[in-house]
Amino acid sequence: MEDSAGRFVIKRVYDEPADDDGCRVLVDRLWPRGVSRERAQLQLWLKEVAPSPPLRTEFAHMQERFADFRAAYEAELESNPAVDTLRELAARHPKVTLLFGARDLQRNHARVLLEFLQH
Repeated sequence: MEDSAGRFVIKRVYDEPADDDGCRVLVDRLWPRGVSRERAQLQLWLKEVAPSPPLRTEFAHMQERFADFRAAYEAELESNPAVDTLRELAARHPKVTLLFGARDLQRNHARVLLEFLQH
């Protein structure tokens, strides 16, 4: 599953790497289960841009908590220096693929991050 936003796209880390992924950045705080570093083909693991551990635990991927999670995560991103790192990567690469492990393709932190970077 791929979704684009200018220079950024999101993709599950479990999907096969593609030649046109550009700069591949894992944006999860925890390493995804069952994925080797070789298979992930990362240029960077930017765990600092992921939601804080308390926020991640509170959300627990429960759909009914997603709106509150989104607002809290966006507030974290406002002052997160790792966002600047992503913007710098986008300035140097034609495409940056933000990799995530969540099963839900619509309600996850990578989608929130992608939309945050669009603005």
